[in-house]
Amino acid sequence: MSKGSTLFILLGLFLAGGVYSFWQQKHSKSLIALLAIGSVMALVTGLLQL
Repeated sequence: MSKGSTLFILLGLFLAGGVYSFWQQKHSKSLIALLAIGSVMALVTGLLQL
């Protein structure tokens, strides 16, 4: 596993935690959607680099 893929996977998990946290706090749906898209993109990038 390279450093880049590890960093992207960790970033995706961090953003996914933010999505969960913001969902619990009832933040705006657009902010949650933006974080979710970023999280999925980071996770996919990390997994494709493996």
